[in-house]
Amino acid sequence: MKKIIHILSVLTLVSLLSGACLVGVYKATAQKIVDNQKKATKDAIFKIFPEGKDSKQIDKKDLEIFSVTDAKQELLGYAFTCAGNGYQGEIKIMAGIEKDLNTLVGIEILESQETPGLGQEITNQPFKDEFKQLKTEPNIIYVKGEKPDQPNEIETITGATISSKAVVAILNKGIEKVRQEMGEK
Repeated sequence: MKKIIHILSVLTLVSLLSGACLVGVYKATAQKIVDNQKKATKDAIFKIFPEGKDSKQIDKKDLEIFSVTDAKQELLGYAFTCAGNGYQGEIKIMAGIEKDLNTLVGIEILESQETPGLGQEITNQPFKDEFKQLKTEPNIIYVKGEKPDQPNEIETITGATISSKAVVAILNKGIEKVRQEMGEK
């Protein structure tokens, strides 16, 4: 009986110390994580809008949206984040759209849990380039195994069709929200 009490005491002490260490590490790194996420968001905005010189967050309820201006303070368009489920987890995207809300400027993948070597191909430049100057009216659609022939089509990645389709669905939903929030439709 003494041995059991001793084992339970040691396990309880180790558990409490481990928990305290985890809380300490979380508190020490939480602000740095938030700062890094903000920096990644800002960097993504200016990757999408290389001619952009300034961005300002627009206060909208359930949407992270930024107006992007050039050196003359003229509006270039809007950058917004959208997220949804992919094949293995959440995909978070930063997208840029022209001020008329009908043409994508480009996208950056902020977070992805997709399969390395397959689904993770959505983070590669050839796939992201398909979204440059892509029309969003009607909705973005995908084609499989053939080259796009419409201004609103992209080609899915062979072996990562689910991830490609997820990006399209996430973007269509995000664009719809941006249009609703910005007074279109």
